[in-house]
Amino acid sequence: MTAHGAGGAPTGRMVTPGVFVRSSLFALGLVCSTLVFTPIALASTLLPYRFRWRAVTRWSRFNVYWLSVTCGVRCEVEGLENVPAEPAVVLARHESAWETLALQRYFAPQVWVLKRELLRIPFFGWGLATMRPIAIDRGAGLDAFEQMLSQGAERLASGCWVVVFPEGTRTPAGVRRPFKKGGARLAVHTGRPAVPVAHNAGDCWPKNSFFKFPGTIRVVIGTPIEAAGRSAAEVNRIAEQWIDDTLRRIRSAG
Repeated sequence: MTAHGAGGAPTGRMVTPGVFVRSSLFALGLVCSTLVFTPIALASTLLPYRFRWRAVTRWSRFNVYWLSVTCGVRCEVEGLENVPAEPAVVLARHESAWETLALQRYFAPQVWVLKRELLRIPFFGWGLATMRPIAIDRGAGLDAFEQMLSQGAERLASGCWVVVFPEGTRTPAGVRRPFKKGGARLAVHTGRPAVPVAHNAGDCWPKNSFFKFPGTIRVVIGTPIEAAGRSAAEVNRIAEQWIDDTLRRIRSAG
């Protein structure tokens, strides 16, 4: 049996009995940990944000660890020296659910720009809401964009990284979507640099797939792109080109 990703497109990875069993074990741990951590997350709303962040992100760290134990998914990171001393805007490739968990380790504390509907998901969404995300109503048009700029500026000023997935949605490995300009505009608006991040998480954890495949996810953190004096279009173009080129390098290296 071949695993299928978004829209039924095959990922090219065969689902063996071992992959099925290991993916099932990971899913069991994910569900159980969510049930355990949700009350902790809700109770932590009484704590200052940074204490709340440390408590809630134990869930993410556990599940990245559990993924490596059950499914043999490892991680290598290149470019940690490029992480600025002060919070900035992160423009990251979005192939999987993996990066929403793992990037919390390298840019902390962080908030995401995400769809408001995610906060309505039982347990997961309730916990997510405690982390001060920038939850956007995509149907609100210009109002949503202004909300992202104002809340993003506030989060950066309070010491949080803002993680933006400029494709706007998870994109299957090997598929390219043009970048939206929201994250770049936030960087220009605040004068903070934009940090591009490329990775191949979709090779091991395909979009919308129950199955997880053993392998090494390679994450590359690029040199910060100075937004001051640049247009959002230019920042976006530089980030998009760098991520595309880096992804080709990652995948050609096998």
